[in-house]
Amino acid sequence: MTKTMRKEIPWSGVGAVYTEEEIALVADVMRNTRDTFTQGKYQKEFEQEFCRYNGNNFAFAVSSCTAALELAALLTRVGPGDEVIIPAHTFCATAIPFARTKAKIVWADIDPKTLVVTAKTIEKKVTKKTKVIIVVHLYGLAADMSSITAFAKKNNIIVVEDCAQALGAQSKGKKVGAWGDLGCFSFHTHKNITTLGEGGMLAVKNPDWAKLVPGLRHNGVRAYPESRDRYWVPAMGNVDFDVNGLWPYNFCIGEVQCALGTAILKRIDKLIAQRVLRMKKFIAAVKKYPELIFQEIPEGQTTAAHLLPARYDKKVTGKTNHDFIETMFKEHGVKVIVQYYPLSRYPMFQKAGFGKADCPATDDFFDNMVSFPFHSWMTEEDFDYMIEATMSTLEKLRGG
Repeated sequence: MTKTMRKEIPWSGVGAVYTEEEIALVADVMRNTRDTFTQGKYQKEFEQEFCRYNGNNFAFAVSSCTAALELAALLTRVGPGDEVIIPAHTFCATAIPFARTKAKIVWADIDPKTLVVTAKTIEKKVTKKTKVIIVVHLYGLAADMSSITAFAKKNNIIVVEDCAQALGAQSKGKKVGAWGDLGCFSFHTHKNITTLGEGGMLAVKNPDWAKLVPGLRHNGVRAYPESRDRYWVPAMGNVDFDVNGLWPYNFCIGEVQCALGTAILKRIDKLIAQRVLRMKKFIAAVKKYPELIFQEIPEGQTTAAHLLPARYDKKVTGKTNHDFIETMFKEHGVKVIVQYYPLSRYPMFQKAGFGKADCPATDDFFDNMVSFPFHSWMTEEDFDYMIEATMSTLEKLRGG
């Protein structure tokens, strides 16, 4: 293998970059908006275009996916005495909004090949107290929602989809976030598309729930129900509970972000296609090394290729994932990482009483995982260098 000059391939906090047209749009909205910079026409357009793209009847733009999950926790009305099933292998924001309700969090395991939950891994955790299942489409791969929603319907359980990493991915021809009762999306800086660093969307299936979201999203603010001769009496707007006892939040998102979201949404499928091609190129290039085991994509499921994780099988060489990561970084400048510490291991969840989990596949994957830099703006030259560095590292760990 040819020795190449050492580069620096970072783990980037920016998943994608903007086009000149998108940058110009942001500047135009900033220059010419005279009505409002929040809760205006661009938000409405973003929500409508999102529904059109994703196949939802109702969608609400919010400040983050965490905000969408907070609203989901409110709408499901979970609380003390209820149980919520959540994958142990996910980002902490999936669980915190539901833990806040004082419901019991029950950790579900992942399938060792797909790295996402399945109906079988969920079924093992269901009791008579189970009220909500959270399905996380992790790394961009759509979980098998057909079997999960069928199981949930049979057992009268609410399904919330965490689609933070998987906008555009499909399960049996239907996009993620259109299967469950609620779907939560992210436009954070790491994601395949981002609305200036933060942003999210809440998709809602139940029309009665959809009526509650605007108030819960924006401090209970609404118009007065009766007509008024003087629009300023007693005040410009009213404030009330949408559901008695459910205090609202401010999860609003700006008009500039919404305008950008509408524009960048138009090229999400192209961005996904490019990411999938790169993913396939990388996996094909290292296929002769069985110590790297990549996420399996079952028939009928698609991936948004948000990240490029793999399991490093230490039985092949006797070396560990940490040996691999250290060599990649010190000798080649490629910043490979590990992700998603099992949530039951974090002090926060342990202190809250959620420190016990029977999730062997989750533990095994985390303890052996590697995740490669995979930002879409990485040059082809740098991507090829990362492939060469990976093969060189694997050869070295084999003793070659």
